[in-house]
Order: sequence, then C-alpha cells, then structure tokens
Amino acid sequence: MSEYTSPLIGYENAEPLPTTFNADGKSLYNPPGPRSAAYDEFPKPIDSSNNGFDFHIYYLPNAPDEAKFAAELHERIRREFPELRIYRFWDKPVGPHPVPMFEVNVFNPHQTGTLFSWLVVNRGPCSVLIHPNTGDALKDHTELATWIGKPYPLNVRPLKRSHN
Repeated sequence: MSEYTSPLIGYENAEPLPTTFNADGKSLYNPPGPRSAAYDEFPKPIDSSNNGFDFHIYYLPNAPDEAKFAAELHERIRREFPELRIYRFWDKPVGPHPVPMFEVNVFNPHQTGTLFSWLVVNRGPCSVLIHPNTGDALKDHTELATWIGKPYPLNVRPLKRSHN
C-alpha cells in the first residue's frame, strides 16, 4: 500500500477521458469542466491563514557581483510587488539556510504563480527555494520544496527540533 493518497479521489465514477488529440496533433483533448478551486485557493494542507508560500532568494556573499545583483533584485521586488511581504536582506546565513538570502511571502495562488514566473526569468545568478507552509516546517523545506536554479543543502536540524 502506498503512503500517498490517490490524486484521483473524487473522480472514481467519472467518464473515461477521450484519447483524441487537439489540432496540434500532439496534445490530448480535454473536455470542458468546472474551473479548479486551486486557481483561487491553496489546496490543503497548505495553511493560508498567514501566507501560503515562502520564496527564499539565495546568493553567495563572497561573489561581489552576485551579492550586488541580489541586493538590486531585493529592491526591484519591493518596488514591483509591494503587496507581498518582503523581509530584510540578510548578509549571513540564518535558520536552515546555508547562505545569505531574503524572503518573500505570497498569499494566494495568483501571487505564487506570478512571482514564480517572474523569478524564473529575472533571478539572475540567484537560486530560489520555494516552499509551502503546511505547519510541518521540516516537510515544507524538504519533501514539498521546489527550487529555481541550483539547490543548496539545508541545515534541517533546527527544523527537526520544531517537528518533534
């Protein structure tokens, strides 16, 4: 038995999906259906009572050009996305993060997708750890985390203490 719940729960009696292709000859035709609630609300177990996702933008402090770029990126995000929660620019590692970084919080799926796509093309040399907030900090920073750019090993010891 799998430790994962089937993603098809709720669709057990659904009509079979068609096997026909769209006009491009490659993508599958999907019949119209109701709009997913995930466009407007984070799926459980993400807890959106504070913020749904954290974006941690990492930089190497011993690479002056990278540190300068990260500081400029921090300012740009503050100017372009003032509705997001943007924390201070750290010049040393903090918490589980192995290098300096700054953090940005998003509050809904639209902000999450917007910041994600914006950072994909504007992050420069920085790496970005993106994790949900489910109430399980260890799982959020490891199993449920996503990276843009090079991933860094985290110091998960403090997260394990808060997990117990």
